This record gives sequence, C-alpha cells and structure tokens, in this order.
Amino acid sequence: MINSNKISLGKLCILGLQHVLAMYAGAVIVPIILGNALSLNQEQITYLVSADLLTCGIATLLQAQGWKNFIGVKLPVIMGCTIIALAPMIAIGKAYGLVAIYGAIIVSGTLTFFLAPLVGKIMKLFPPVVIGSVITTIGLSLVPLGIKNIHEGATNFGLYNSTMLGLFVFCMVIMINKYSKNFIRSIAILLGIIVGTSLAYSLEMVNFLPIKQATWFRAIQPFHFGLPKFTLSGCIVMCLVTMITTIESIGIFAALGKICNQDITKKGIISGIRAEGLAQIIGAILNAPPHNTFAQNVGLVVLSKINTRLVAVSSGIILILLGLIPKFSALALIIPTPVLGAVMLIMFGMVAASGIKMLLDVDLENTNNLIVIACSIGIGVGISSVPTLFNGAPELIQIVFNNGIFVGALFAIILNVVLNLTGKQDSKI
Repeated sequence: MINSNKISLGKLCILGLQHVLAMYAGAVIVPIILGNALSLNQEQITYLVSADLLTCGIATLLQAQGWKNFIGVKLPVIMGCTIIALAPMIAIGKAYGLVAIYGAIIVSGTLTFFLAPLVGKIMKLFPPVVIGSVITTIGLSLVPLGIKNIHEGATNFGLYNSTMLGLFVFCMVIMINKYSKNFIRSIAILLGIIVGTSLAYSLEMVNFLPIKQATWFRAIQPFHFGLPKFTLSGCIVMCLVTMITTIESIGIFAALGKICNQDITKKGIISGIRAEGLAQIIGAILNAPPHNTFAQNVGLVVLSKINTRLVAVSSGIILILLGLIPKFSALALIIPTPVLGAVMLIMFGMVAASGIKMLLDVDLENTNNLIVIACSIGIGVGISSVPTLFNGAPELIQIVFNNGIFVGALFAIILNVVLNLTGKQDSKI
C-alpha cells in the first residue's frame, strides 16, 4: 500500500473521482426507480437524485473522517444508497406516501444509532441462513421491475427498438465483465448506461428536456416533500432492512481493516454503525433513501493500493458538490427505460446471486436449514408476485403482509429460531 503522505491533492481528487464513478450507477438508480414506482414527475425525481448524491457525500465523510472515536469507522469507506431497501420503500410509499418512507428511515436510523452497542446480541437472530434467504428474496422480488421497464419502453419506442436496445445493454455489461479488468470492470454498469443511452440517442429515444429545465445550483431543502409520517408497519419493515444492511457493513469493515492493515476493534465497529444510523437520519431529513457501506468500492482500494481514508474524504466532497448541481442530477433522467430495465435485471439478479453465494456457506445437509431457506424464499417471492393477496384485510395487515420481503424475512427469523436455536437439532440428510 502507498503512504498517504506521498499523495498530492490532485491525485487525491482523481482517486476520489474514481470511487465516485464506481458507485455512481448503483447510487442513483435507487431514487430513479423509487420515483418512477411512486409516479413522481421528472423534477421531483431530479430532486431525489440530488438529495441522494448530497447525502452519499455527507455519509461518506461521517464514516471516513468521523468524529473523535464516537462516530465513524475511519476507513476508506464509500457510502451509497442501499438497493436492498428499494422494494420495502416502494411498498411503504405506495401505501402511505413518500413522507412515510422518510419517517420509517428516521426511526430505523435512530434505533441503529442508539442500539449500536447491542448489535452483537441482535446478530444472533441473523445468521447466514437468514440473511442469505432474505437477500435472495429481495433480488428475486425486484427482477420483474427490470422486465417492466423494458416493456414500458416498448410502449414508448416500439417493441423492436425497446427489446433490442435492452438486449444490447444487457450483453454489453456481460462482455465488459468478461473481457475487461480492474477499474473498467468495476464501472461496467455505468459504461452500459452511457453507451446504451448514446445508442438510444441515435435512435431518437432520448429526451434532453430534464437537463434543459434543471438549474445549475439548488440547495437541498429539509423535508422538501413534507414532514415525515410515522407508520408502525413501515417502521418495522425498515428496521428489519437496516439490521440486514448493518450486518453486511460489519463484514465490509472487517474486510477493509485487513486490506488496510488496521485492527478493527469492537469499539470501531460500533462507531461505524453509529455513523450509518446518523447518515440515515440526516438522509431522511434531506429527502434521501437510507445509505450503507458500498462493497464494490472495496475492490478499488485493493486495485489502487492506496488505503488512506483521505481518498474517501475527497469522494465525499465530490459527491456533495454534485448533489448541489441539479443539471448533473438530471443526467440520470435521460436514460431510456429499456436501458434502465436492462441494468436493473443485472443488478437485481446480482443481489439474488449474492444471497445464494451467502447460502453456500450454510450447512445445506441440515434439513432445518433447507426448510428455512425454502419456506422463507417461497413465501416471500410468492407474496411479491401476488401483491393483491391480502386486499380486503385491515390496512395494517395489508401493508405488512402484502410485503413479500418482510414476510419472507419474518418467516426466516422465526423458523431459524424454532428449528435451529431451540429444542433438538435436526439430523443431516
């Protein structure tokens, strides 16, 4: 690894920009999909993207720079909008509105901040068999959104143009991952979006009106969409999602600690969790989705051989500046729906694949584990595919049990406790 004292300010900016490019597509796609799912207009979605980028920057500074030994893991950590929270946010938003999403995020962030010292005890409820099942369910539940975007593109641009454009972007991202290395591979999704949108422009499928209408500078107004609304079901769902992303972040902290030759103590992990909780609260106030540590940027730390957190600090400053420039945020809105649908298919598929990869570390010869996996994924994906299943039931029942991800996660936790943590353990197959 390279000594941070030998890195010039110019190089720090370039390295910081590299991290921003690596996480950009993953960061902005969540507010875009959320805004479209909740039928927001282009100006509102541009605002969501700006708020997200600004909060990404603030959250990154909280983690990388930190405050004393109380907040922040103080590693080269990049924070971004977590895609795992997307489906729950859409469910909450459709039932109660956008402000209910922010209310749920504030509650989950507050609990994360104050309960950080207890995370070790709570983690017992979230072994790999539970987390892997939940993440797989999330990925499989979101995949249809990608197909839906390609289908909507067919309505606007014609079936042939929409399908072929989506297929081209889909194949391009795969080829980049196969034949490229290092940094180029890490920005495969971003390159797919750029090239796909350029091709769409030649087919007259790109509308530049959002960029023309956007201003050059706009400060983000707290509670722009209204004061937060707190609903019991929404808060429960978001707290569950936050617990899962927190455990994921702990794993990333440990990996970065080894890469940076830095011992990560229990106190350091607690400080990192506090930073994530505080970032959620600030993000909700600034109209942004919840944020957590981005795993893809760990690869860039290894690639660049530079482990100083000053690189992450420079990334945070760049993200804050980008969040204050609406014209830059509006760039994300010119992406045609077939292009967006193609990258969504890959990204959501990768979420599911990540869950499956985690399940490979589970003892699959134990029938109890197989029951936990089969029942939680089956119920979760099944309910997600029939969102009207509980229509006619009381409103609280609808919002909780029409959310397949929450039901799947609840079953995974309960079944794991009943089958694996209490009573007689089941034998191998």
